[in-house]
Amino acid sequence: MTTLFSSPGGTWTLGDLTVTRFGYGAMQLAGPWVMGPPADRDGAIAVLREVVDLGITHIDTSDAYGPRITNQLIREALHPYPSSLRIATKVGARRDEQGGWPVARRPDELRRQVEENLESLGVEVLDLVYLRLGDAEGPKAGPIGAAFETLVELRRQGVIRHLGVSNATAEQVAEARGIAPIVSVQNMYNLAHRHDDDLIDRLAAEDIAYVPFFPLGGFSPLQSSVLSAVAARVGASPRSVALAWLLHRSPNILLIPGTSSVAHLRENVAAAGLRLSGEDLAELDKAGRE
Repeated sequence: MTTLFSSPGGTWTLGDLTVTRFGYGAMQLAGPWVMGPPADRDGAIAVLREVVDLGITHIDTSDAYGPRITNQLIREALHPYPSSLRIATKVGARRDEQGGWPVARRPDELRRQVEENLESLGVEVLDLVYLRLGDAEGPKAGPIGAAFETLVELRRQGVIRHLGVSNATAEQVAEARGIAPIVSVQNMYNLAHRHDDDLIDRLAAEDIAYVPFFPLGGFSPLQSSVLSAVAARVGASPRSVALAWLLHRSPNILLIPGTSSVAHLRENVAAAGLRLSGEDLAELDKAGRE
């Protein structure tokens, strides 16, 4: 096995676990609408093995993807896992026959989801478990104590190492932190969606990671044109520039862009080595706020 990058984008420490800031999100390995098996199972296995070969040590998944499909693919491709690899998963939602994401945050539902993740990944302890809040439409305000305390108890029992929250409001992040330490927050954020700017800065000051999902897309015509202009200057793709901007945005940002293509994966990882000038960053930041 040849490692092409020892630590893409540098590293970050989640509690006592060191991961590359540039990770991989496994969601796209399932079939359409994140349901069922991939059209090319061998291709999906190849992507996961390439992730490890590229030196990436952070994979993000959920047993709800497929459901169970992505976790089974991860296990087939990579088990027994390299000692440096860390796998984060999420609980708090299930899948219905229509492909929906019904909320599933009762204590018994959360315990069952944790057990299913342990089984499908083939591990005795889950490195990082996010409590998925809100719903398919985004964060929803409301208390999270009973659900989060269930995961805290499972951590005490030794089947979870670290905790995080996903799709959460700033108030829910604060509530979770008041109950037990968290090491990461996973919310939607990118150049065009800057609603969590203040939260990112607060978390960075506390050494808590922020993992943006949907890191690409939703750009206005102006933002797209600026991305293209910067990309032309630095000799990269607009997609790579958008990912590089996130890595430059704050040291606590960890990326998990997903893909089902080895070539696309390599293009994504190239963003980890892309250096943007102060002028580039200022231009992108200004466009991102318009």
